[in-house]
Amino acid sequence: MTDNIFKNFDLKNKTAVLTGSAGRLGNEFAHTLCQAGANVILVDIDSKENKKLELSLKKKFDSKIISCNLDISNQNSVKTLKKQILAKFGQLDILINNAFFNPSINQTQKMKKFETFPLEVWNKVIGVNLTGVFVCSQELGSIMAKQKGGVIVNISSIYGMVGADQRIYGESGLNSQPSYAATKGAIVNLTRYLAAYWNGKNVRVNTLTLGGVLDKSYMKNSFIKKYSEKTILGRMANKNEYNGALLFLVSDASSYMTGTNLVIDGGWTAW
Repeated sequence: MTDNIFKNFDLKNKTAVLTGSAGRLGNEFAHTLCQAGANVILVDIDSKENKKLELSLKKKFDSKIISCNLDISNQNSVKTLKKQILAKFGQLDILINNAFFNPSINQTQKMKKFETFPLEVWNKVIGVNLTGVFVCSQELGSIMAKQKGGVIVNISSIYGMVGADQRIYGESGLNSQPSYAATKGAIVNLTRYLAAYWNGKNVRVNTLTLGGVLDKSYMKNSFIKKYSEKTILGRMANKNEYNGALLFLVSDASSYMTGTNLVIDGGWTAW
């Protein structure tokens, strides 16, 4: 008789770092980790929202939960975080590189065209979206390599796999930007590199690639309609629809999976 399959999803006594925790999906992922029993270090540059999330989670779960506010592209800050993790928990089992910077809302006129896209914005996006993943993986992944066990999940986007169809954006002000596509594409192959590099160290590294998440607070109906028509399921994702995939990737349920890109996009990239 096989073991209870649900035990494979249990994260009790495991310690996880979640970057970008104060964002919409970060909030969802934080709840998922705590619900599965993990101790969670919430990492975000937004100290107010991150602390609010910490206090909210502590009211609901028995897990050890702490919030840390830092710039993930600053290596010294991440080195300090590493020391704090080892001092408080003595181990690190899960790293979710979820933080990103995408200045697509209220963008300037220059940012709407590739020909005039500002270099300073490009550099800032590269700093958070790619350098941040590199630094966190380097500093925190080394803990896992030393203890010979751990899981890293890098969050990417469909625009790291295919080109953005600029026609769906119109005057929505949400035009997909070159820096976002470049960083999300790079993450997919950095994942493969790290998975191969830590061969023999029992550190699994996978990418979770996501489609667009519905948010009517700033998305125009015209954009939602055009986007939805490009997915096989005919709609955008709800913010909670990636939680199951994330739990699968960080748990023992995916124990024979590394160097892979798991795509959850409603069928966007299937046609």
